[in-house]
Amino acid sequence: MDEAQKKKVADWVAEGLKLSEVQKRLDAELGVRMTYMQVRLLLDDLRLVPKDQPPPQTEKQIGSTPPAPKASGGPAQPTPRTPQAPRQEPAPAPGKVSVSVDTVTQPGTLASGSVTFTDGNSATWYLDQSGRLGLAPKKEGYRPSPEDIEDFQFELQNQLQKLGF
Repeated sequence: MDEAQKKKVADWVAEGLKLSEVQKRLDAELGVRMTYMQVRLLLDDLRLVPKDQPPPQTEKQIGSTPPAPKASGGPAQPTPRTPQAPRQEPAPAPGKVSVSVDTVTQPGTLASGSVTFTDGNSATWYLDQSGRLGLAPKKEGYRPSPEDIEDFQFELQNQLQKLGF
């Protein structure tokens, strides 16, 4: 595409056209036939954001609850579903390793959750796409004892088996 055509596409996006509308105009006005994905990549190359893309979710949006529906005489409107918060386990008994599995896993992981060790320190854990287990202690520099690590791995295996892993 030449600069004049790129300028036209940028103007269309600035007007608020959606990606599919840009695709149709490219064909109708410029005679350039592109697939939806090709148009998407073109806009990405031009650093343009079409209106039909939802804004990226931030951590506050993910954990927020939807506003309460307004009372009205009409039929009840369905409320949008929000992701579930991680399942909270009861506080562990002193001297025991407690493992919980998130109901909504962290992005880029097969499974994730949290663990509380016998000394009361806690960490988040994850199992990545390659099957590697990662542990991120909440207290900087904390290292659980070898016995706690062994108990953690055993309890994690039990929890994952219950979930069908």
